[in-house]
Amino acid sequence: QVQLVESGGGLVQTGSSLRLSCTIPRYILGSYSMGWFRQAPGKEREFVAEIARSSGRTYYVDSVKGRFTISRDNAKNTVYLQMNSLQPEETAVYYCAVSYGSSLSSGGVDYWGKGTLVTVSS
Repeated sequence: QVQLVESGGGLVQTGSSLRLSCTIPRYILGSYSMGWFRQAPGKEREFVAEIARSSGRTYYVDSVKGRFTISRDNAKNTVYLQMNSLQPEETAVYYCAVSYGSSLSSGGVDYWGKGTLVTVSS
């Protein structure tokens, strides 16, 4: 079973920053997109950001543009999500995801992580 390992969640105050990390197993080869979704309590899981492993092209949901930055370190097989100016409504479980052949934003997820909890206190 493929394991995407997330880390970096925690409890922060409004306006604070956090950086999430996700390590992708090296046996996942080839060209794929990697990124993040989140699921707030009582809400559906939503796409947050993605980056293409090969080209580095990025895509964000409108609500995080200018505050979140996704990046990757291919040597470490790791994708990061730098989150700045966090708001209470962004309290959620953040999931790492990988997709072959289609964008994460279109829902084409092949692998999921187990998630890491981010709590933003007001």
